[in-house]
Amino acid sequence: MTAPFTLAGIEVAPGQRKVLQLALAQLYTQSPLTVPLEIIHGKHPGPVLLICAAIHGDELNGIEIVNQVLSRVNPARLKGTLIAVPVVNVFGFINKSRYLPDRRDLNRCFPGSEKGSLGSRVAHFFVDQIVSHCSHIIDLHTGAIHRANLPQIRAKLDCDITRSMAESFGAPVILDASIRDGSLRAVAESRDIPVILYEAGEALRFEPVAIKAGTRGILNVMRTLGMLKPTVKKAQMNPMIAKSSNWIRAEQDGLLHLKARLGDRVTKGQCLGTITAPLSAEEREVIAPKSGIVIGCLTMPLVNEGDAVFHIASFDAVKQAEMNVERFVDEMDIQPQSF
Repeated sequence: MTAPFTLAGIEVAPGQRKVLQLALAQLYTQSPLTVPLEIIHGKHPGPVLLICAAIHGDELNGIEIVNQVLSRVNPARLKGTLIAVPVVNVFGFINKSRYLPDRRDLNRCFPGSEKGSLGSRVAHFFVDQIVSHCSHIIDLHTGAIHRANLPQIRAKLDCDITRSMAESFGAPVILDASIRDGSLRAVAESRDIPVILYEAGEALRFEPVAIKAGTRGILNVMRTLGMLKPTVKKAQMNPMIAKSSNWIRAEQDGLLHLKARLGDRVTKGQCLGTITAPLSAEEREVIAPKSGIVIGCLTMPLVNEGDAVFHIASFDAVKQAEMNVERFVDEMDIQPQSF
């Protein structure tokens, strides 16, 4: 049996789970603001996995994914420790905002500073109090407001452990994504902590597809890490790793009419949608500059010139990537238009 696990001075015995409220700051009213988290400490040694959501306060799917994972983990059967933080950016969450009150993006403030800006202080708090205890991380995100993402994993795949986590998650697409300065992934990289980022759905929405796939994916990773007992199941899809991706932007203002959807395979030169002006029959086509899979798209029909409309990922084997998406749709028991 392993030793008790201690975080923020609170001890969790082997085979137990405990909910904590870590004091972060105060509101204008002097009311305390806390970061909620739950620790499940297994009876036997193993990894310390952090699953966290809502670093951007309006990204809600990850919050429900965390709750569903917690409901399925039995501490008596867990090897290692699970730290679950459903809401990291509590300021943004309260205000239904991606950002902190000072308009900073928390995921550009890491590792932070104890005496810096509000964003820097929140980032420092999270790293010092929570990340410092972890051996592996799964960070949960969605697209921004009015932008939806196909379920996908983003990770730096030159680390074998990170690659194994990414592949075992079970998302149809993996982006070999570079590290952005100031992000949680950058902190993890600097501390040699394997981390994967799950993107799915749209901000300020609960989307069953994204939640179901995310919950299943985390449990898959926990089995791969040896934290949960393996299950007998059919072979997983061979995930396709995108060699590149880019956004296609609107070339004029107007009303967007989509012809392509999330998960669609598109070819170079294909019309993905049209943009028209009110009271005008004229339209301008949005053309795919290359072949690939639609992994992100705008959900708001009102566009300005320069707005990002479609996110296209390119693959060496586009047909195989399309088959992965189709298999994913079948496994999730959904209709493609549900994305």
